[in-house]
Amino acid sequence: MSTLAVTHLALSHFRSHRHAQIDLSPGPVAIFGANGAGKTNLIEAISLLSPGRGLRRAGAEDLVRRPESVGWRIGAEVTVPGGGHEIDTRAEAGRPRETRIDGKAVPQVALGRIVRMLWLVPSMDRLWIEGADGRRRFWDRMTMSFEPGHGDAVLTYDKAMRERNRLLKDQVRDSAWYGALEARMAEAGAVIIANRTMALDRVHAAQGAAATAFPVSALTALQPDGDKAVTAEDLSAAFGDGRRRDLAAGRTLTGPHRADLGAEYTAKGVSAAQCSTGEQKALLISLILANARALATDTGAAPILLLDEVAAHLDTGRRAALFDELRALGAQVFLTGTGRELFAELDGYAQMLDVRDDPDGSVVKAG
Repeated sequence: MSTLAVTHLALSHFRSHRHAQIDLSPGPVAIFGANGAGKTNLIEAISLLSPGRGLRRAGAEDLVRRPESVGWRIGAEVTVPGGGHEIDTRAEAGRPRETRIDGKAVPQVALGRIVRMLWLVPSMDRLWIEGADGRRRFWDRMTMSFEPGHGDAVLTYDKAMRERNRLLKDQVRDSAWYGALEARMAEAGAVIIANRTMALDRVHAAQGAAATAFPVSALTALQPDGDKAVTAEDLSAAFGDGRRRDLAAGRTLTGPHRADLGAEYTAKGVSAAQCSTGEQKALLISLILANARALATDTGAAPILLLDEVAAHLDTGRRAALFDELRALGAQVFLTGTGRELFAELDGYAQMLDVRDDPDGSVVKAG
């Protein structure tokens, strides 16, 4: 299987990293250091080589190193099956983020066609017990890993819905104002639903076909109020029929923006929300691994994985099982933790990076 990997990373004034030039192994990379040293900042920079706002969902202005506030830059050399690319993404002070691939300015969605990337971070640990917004984001990230153009459909739908919601809040009742917006929402919404369904099917198949030490979960698409509209025609009719109710609420109450993702621990027949904290973490790891296996089958290269503080929350047996599965997957995977001992099973196999805090900024050295 071919390898997708970031082989060189250059940072300038990015969060705690004033300057950094790091050559990276195409296999596992273990990043360790004290809390606050800049480990997560490092993998956040890598996450911005994919579309969107990265693993912390930060705005461009939040990524600037203080107190300089002169703008930031991430440069990377990436190997892909059959070649390689240079990626540059940056934001000057007070300006939006810009992205270039091989010197050419591109929209962010273009990154998804080059770098397939998945991540698991501590903030996702409460995914199954908090609001549906986080589960939809998780679902859409999963979907974009298979179909990068899914992000465009989401943006189109959200923009049209915001405009429709403004009309609703202003109590505009003339149907002529709604027609074009609802048509755009219906067309994009049907694409969103089809893409999300495809992603669930691919992950289910990857879970069922693999021997894994992590629990398998059954994922279910949930829609409030029994809404079963899936085609553009169905959605357009639902938006029209729902205007009176939406006017009373001042917002759109029907559509894929209201969907939720349900999960059940298959072996126990228990919903993920009712599982223990450790079981919920194991279910998330299982989904990330299944997503990665499916992508490796589809594209011929495993995606890049970013696993922040995962090892610390697993017992010794589960940690060893995770490392074994990562080796079998053959992905470039970045793991963070507070101590080198967390990655003892990877000695001699993984690249070790020691990140330390310094008055002049985070320092990254071979570990």
